[in-house]
Amino acid sequence: MTGTSTAVSRLRAAADGANRWVVLVVLCLSLLLVALDATVLHVAVPAVTEDLRPSAVGLLWIVDAYPLVCASLLILFGTLGDRIGRRRVLLFGYALFGVASGLAAAADSPGVLIAARALLGVGGAMIMPATLSILRQVFPDRRERALAIGMWTAVAAVGAATGPVIGGFLVEHYWWGSVFLINIPLMALILPAGRWLLPESRGESDGPWDVLGALLAAAGVLGVVLGIKRTGGGEGLLNPATLVPLFAGAALLVLFVRRQKRRTHPLIDIAMFSRPAFTTAVGCIVLAMLALVGLELIAVQYLQLVLDLSPLETGLRLLPLTFAAMAAGATGSYTLSRVGPRRMVGWGFVLTAVAVLLLTLMGQHDRPALLTAGFVLLGFGLQSTLFGAYESMLSEVPAERAGGAAAIGETSYQLGAGMGIALLGSVMNAAYAPGLSRLHEEGVPAAAGSAASHSLGEAYQVAGRLGGPMGDLLRNTARHAFVDGLHITLLVSAGLLLLGALAAMRLPRGMDCPPVKGACREQTAALPEQAAGSVPRGESHRLPAPDAPARRVPRPSRREPAEATGSGRSAR
Repeated sequence: MTGTSTAVSRLRAAADGANRWVVLVVLCLSLLLVALDATVLHVAVPAVTEDLRPSAVGLLWIVDAYPLVCASLLILFGTLGDRIGRRRVLLFGYALFGVASGLAAAADSPGVLIAARALLGVGGAMIMPATLSILRQVFPDRRERALAIGMWTAVAAVGAATGPVIGGFLVEHYWWGSVFLINIPLMALILPAGRWLLPESRGESDGPWDVLGALLAAAGVLGVVLGIKRTGGGEGLLNPATLVPLFAGAALLVLFVRRQKRRTHPLIDIAMFSRPAFTTAVGCIVLAMLALVGLELIAVQYLQLVLDLSPLETGLRLLPLTFAAMAAGATGSYTLSRVGPRRMVGWGFVLTAVAVLLLTLMGQHDRPALLTAGFVLLGFGLQSTLFGAYESMLSEVPAERAGGAAAIGETSYQLGAGMGIALLGSVMNAAYAPGLSRLHEEGVPAAAGSAASHSLGEAYQVAGRLGGPMGDLLRNTARHAFVDGLHITLLVSAGLLLLGALAAMRLPRGMDCPPVKGACREQTAALPEQAAGSVPRGESHRLPAPDAPARRVPRPSRREPAEATGSGRSAR
């Protein structure tokens, strides 16, 4: 009984007192490290290549092992946290992330680094859905939860955007392993802080955990993401190396969905997707990440290869995007309460499309004011979209399903990132290559022109080997072709963003939160039997079942939400 009282007291203090904001700080620091690790290696790839001498396939796996493993295991660990405790899974993730970071920093061969990056992916998959589901638990008031989600999404943007800055600084002043070594002291601080400060919570625990279903989901997501990444890597959609994992992954996911529909106690409540707001929010997350990651990748290439900026200078040029995302997260709760999810997500997409169209004015020469204005609008618009989409998605599910919903949201995040690289990268390549097709008419060897058509970086290498006037001609032609392809890619991205704005019309108009303090408490946390009630268009909170329309739902006491969201057992 002592352990039960301790766990409930800790959760009540986190949910009802000021400690919940301390919990938010710990959760945001956790997410910051995971988001940082997704991009910090990008600028260190040349140094890794020079030191470890990996093959082309090995280098691809060094970069992709982390996001592939992380994306494939999100559903598994998100639903496992619902069963055994989200705090427990999160703490294991901290420990594994720290150990894997040490292995990656000390790696002396490509195989060791790939294995370490895969372990980092496992740790990241434990951390990401747990942070969002715990946040859903400790902020039962929707207005406060909106503010917390704004900070959470802003931190994710900060981590992804500052990764190249930090990585560039460390690689220039130390060695490539230092980009992983910075995780260890931070995890050494967060692990004990999380153990003492974070509340334990569980979802529904009736029935056995579907191990086979979890493995089907993991293998299915892995196949789909791998196929998408290979498409973006230039393999071609009809290449067997792309088609086999893509179709195998899709088939496994279909089996997973059918299995979940038949089970009495499924891992993922497929009925969540019958709610238009939930499905639309997930789709908006995919579209937003598709635009963000694809555009960031192309922007980095433009800044480094066309404007000839160093990795550190490139990261600094992306800082306006980070600061704008932080501002959108900080003001997101106020904006959402004033305009509602539909307008916030829709106008966020429109603002991002305007930013993308503005960036089409970029040319061969540096225009800092234009880039800064475009990145500010891009960061603010996309962050507003992600904020509204995540908030709507979490508010559409009962608290006991928070882990599964968070896993779906994070999987959508990863899928969108992979699709962005694949789709916009393919558009970029298709628009870039024709610009070099007439080089042979100018006297450039056909083999050199063919090799240069693969990418701007390769074109520069070929131009350096040619030297003289031919090398200069190849370099200038490739640079102009890249900028022309960039403009076409930006136009395609703007079209996709406007489609996202149209899709956002299916979201609720408002938050449906009365201005009275505490009136927006989620009733489903204390009354799970009503979670399956219908949700009228424009409303995001659960109402009583249709068979009892006249029954007035009593407001739960302060003790009820704490016990409903907690596990009743100590997880130490």
